[in-house]
Amino acid sequence: MTQARRATTPLDEVVLQRGLEAFAELGYDQTTVRELARRLGVSHNFVNDRYGSKMAFWRAVVDYASAQAGPETGDADAGLADDALLAAVVHRFYRAAARNPLLHRLVVDESARESPRIEYLHDAYIGPALAVVAPSVARLVAAGRVPDVPLHLLYFAVIGPVTGLVQTPLARRLGRPDGGEPEASADALAALIVAALVRPDR
Repeated sequence: MTQARRATTPLDEVVLQRGLEAFAELGYDQTTVRELARRLGVSHNFVNDRYGSKMAFWRAVVDYASAQAGPETGDADAGLADDALLAAVVHRFYRAAARNPLLHRLVVDESARESPRIEYLHDAYIGPALAVVAPSVARLVAAGRVPDVPLHLLYFAVIGPVTGLVQTPLARRLGRPDGGEPEASADALAALIVAALVRPDR
């Protein structure tokens, strides 16, 4: 279950954003408390005094970045048809990645190894997000509208294309214009993936 979040102050927001930049750039193990203090412009004891530990600070960073990226579920989802719900979740996920590519980079890095951090990401965010769409996916599979593959493969099929939104240096060299609206690109990519994934209802 998602743990209770502490309220953030303007100082917290600056600190958490800089923490996100550090974790996304260096990874958790290479982001030492000393390096965090240097980047944050605070004393060596600040992270432990304010958050309790580096791990607790990492969780606060993830919670903050997730809130900034936007909700993973929406009230408007209630009553949607299965295909519309799946499309809404994919669109929302891509928009969140486009708004906060550093968070996606952090998640990708943590997903490659066993740790308490991937456990937290799964239990607080990934698992609940999948639980929202799992019944709809099962019904779409039964109707022959979505390929009958394990849910984890479907997840990675949707996650993989996000690189087109967050790997900006390569995307620019492939022709992505500077100054574009990231959410417009997210919507276009989501529409492409949903069209490839969900067969029309006949």
